[in-house]
Amino acid sequence: MNDKLKIGITCYPSLGGSGVVATELGKLLAEKGHEVHFIANSIPFRLGGTFQKNIFYHEVEVNDYYVFRYPPYDLSLATKMAQVAQMKNLDVLHVHYAVPHAVCAYLAKEMVGDHLKVVTTLHGTDITVLAQDESLKDLIRLAINKSDAVTAVSKDLIRETIDALEITRPIDLTYNFVDKRVYYPRDAAALRRDFAQPHEKIMMHISNFRPVKRVGDVLDIFDRVQQKVPAKLLFVGEGPDLPKIRCKIESLGLQDKVFFLGKQDQIAEVISMADVLLLPSEKESFGLVALEAMACGVPTIGSQAGGVPELVVHGSTGYLAEIGNTEAMADYAVELLSDEAMAERFREACLTRARTVFCDELITRQYEEIYYRVLGREVPDLKPISV
Repeated sequence: MNDKLKIGITCYPSLGGSGVVATELGKLLAEKGHEVHFIANSIPFRLGGTFQKNIFYHEVEVNDYYVFRYPPYDLSLATKMAQVAQMKNLDVLHVHYAVPHAVCAYLAKEMVGDHLKVVTTLHGTDITVLAQDESLKDLIRLAINKSDAVTAVSKDLIRETIDALEITRPIDLTYNFVDKRVYYPRDAAALRRDFAQPHEKIMMHISNFRPVKRVGDVLDIFDRVQQKVPAKLLFVGEGPDLPKIRCKIESLGLQDKVFFLGKQDQIAEVISMADVLLLPSEKESFGLVALEAMACGVPTIGSQAGGVPELVVHGSTGYLAEIGNTEAMADYAVELLSDEAMAERFREACLTRARTVFCDELITRQYEEIYYRVLGREVPDLKPISV
């Protein structure tokens, strides 16, 4: 009996943690011999433009029939899911986000038949934001309850899902992960010279620069730190709060100490420049950027928000403080940046934790086991990913 699966994956294909994880998972599954079909309105950016064995992309084209005031993307997606499932004889649709993807997968299953199984992964926004909207609660609850399996990326997100939607069904914990062949400490000495002198430390913040990221707090932390430790601050990413941040930089007189790098694809090389990552967010269901930093040996100083405490071990792989407590975060940063021996201990702890608890092979196998479970099949002796 062929133990390889045919898996459809739907995610938001643009920049974002859920799209990154979904795409990387698909690539790892394909390496293990499974047939992976991405179904989305554009090619996930992490797929790249080169041919990859066992990976296929199916574009969702939206019907712009004149009677529709707004193009019905959800219906087009559900129809495409059903078409691909029938044409390719898919075993599983693995969708990332309850709305609209899990709802669409449920409709596709109704069209195709119960042999098609739906696995839904919750990443955060569908629960922390959308599920707070009373007009969407019942729809999200339906999507979750009609899925054959539901996973979430942190214990905190599982708790919030149960509380917000009164969910009683089991939810599997499947942490986010990074590919250890991509995320590892790089020699960034040449890059560092473009921004900092040898005696200066580099602090970094990576995000979509939205209010929930509290980027103003990043500046407050850095301002306190640079008064005690020679340092520079690098901002990576783009978003709506950037204009306000630029004004605040000027008001603090930090123009010569803060640099904007914009969006970056080769993020492991960029992160490797940093001595510490700042993540003072108000909400983080997981905090993928902190894991990316951890895998590159860079500790995180941030807030005790959402799933971050499940990722960052306080006093070992970073430091955490209450949301908005920039003074404590700055003090932690000064302590870490001033002690080379401590910094090396944190670095080694980061690498160990990233390669064990959040190992790509471990998490990929967890997803495989969930697929076989919902299909009612015995889990085969799953081979490791080739390196």
